[in-house]
Amino acid sequence: MNQIRREKIRKYIQEKGAVSIKELTELFPDVSVMTIHRDLAKLEEERLIIRTRGGAMALNYHGVTEGKLETRMQSNVVEKRDIAQKALGLIYTDSTVFFDAGTSCMTLAQALPDIELNIFTTAPNIAVQLSHLVNPTIHMCGGTLNRANQAVSGASTLAMLEHINIATAFIGVSGYTPDGGFTCGKEDEMQVKRLIMKKAARKVILMDSSKCGKIFPYMFGQMEDVDYVISDGNLPEEFLKLAEEANVTVL
Repeated sequence: MNQIRREKIRKYIQEKGAVSIKELTELFPDVSVMTIHRDLAKLEEERLIIRTRGGAMALNYHGVTEGKLETRMQSNVVEKRDIAQKALGLIYTDSTVFFDAGTSCMTLAQALPDIELNIFTTAPNIAVQLSHLVNPTIHMCGGTLNRANQAVSGASTLAMLEHINIATAFIGVSGYTPDGGFTCGKEDEMQVKRLIMKKAARKVILMDSSKCGKIFPYMFGQMEDVDYVISDGNLPEEFLKLAEEANVTVL
């Protein structure tokens, strides 16, 4: 029976690409959560899946990387512009803000008015976009460049961010599930995001509703760790309930 169930789990993960523990417990309501965890451990031991925090993914799951930046910039354009307009309401003159790498933060940078700000960013393309403005002071973090998503990371990035105070941080995500939290696909990016979550007085997640239900290997925060989630107005009820319970404002 155990082997039959594990084979069903393996096939389900292969078909879906990535799944959460909650999905698997709903698929097999007659077994305990601990049994599901043991099944996943066995499948990973046999090198048939990869376990993640709060779930598992197929060995060939392409969601671990999000694809080319140019392609992602062209998806959900209207939603990202809506998110950017909402985010502008949280930016105040003469404050210090952080712009994460990613398409949502790039869209926010494109919409930013020419006001006095201290802006820190780990994204060279966002720094270039902001350089067209006269009044903000732009601080570009050093580090090793990931060409695919135009983000720098590494020891020098962390060292710089460790010594600054951030009023508001705008942080992008690759996926969110209740079990896995806010996730991304690269360990070095996770380290930067976790540090920003610690340093910023106000943490703002920028994510369109398509990120819900997606799980990536590296968790950098849970719902209770953030202050705002800015989205496109189509977040599922479960997400909204969890945000309300954690006193997170959803815009």
